[in-house]
Amino acid sequence: MVVLVPGAMLVAMDARPRHLESTVLSALLAAALLLPAAPGPAAATDDGRRAREAVQSGRHVGLEAILEDALRRFPGRVLDAELDDDEYEVEILTLDGRKIELEYDARTGRLLEVDVDD
Repeated sequence: MVVLVPGAMLVAMDARPRHLESTVLSALLAAALLLPAAPGPAAATDDGRRAREAVQSGRHVGLEAILEDALRRFPGRVLDAELDDDEYEVEILTLDGRKIELEYDARTGRLLEVDVDD
C-alpha cells in the first residue's frame, strides 16, 4: 500500500474560483508524485517508486484525474488517497459532513465502488 497524499486536506473551495482549486490541487499532486518517497522502510520506498513509474509509463491513470473525478462527484475535502495494488482508494469529507470512500481502477480510472458513511 502506498499513501500518495497522507493526511492531505485538499479542499474543493466552493467560495473560490474553480481555476484556483485546480491549480492548488495540481501543484500538491505533482509534488506528491514527483518528490522522492519519504525516508522509511525500504518496501515503502520501493512501492512509491513503482507507483511513480506506473503513472509515468501510462500503466496507471494519474492521481490528479482520479481526485478531480472524485471531487466532481462529491465536493468536499480529500481526507486520504492511496494506491493499493491496482486500485486507488479515496476518502472525502463532503460539504454536508458525510464521509465517502471511493475505489477506482488505477489502470483505467473507472470508478469501481462508492461507500457512503452518514
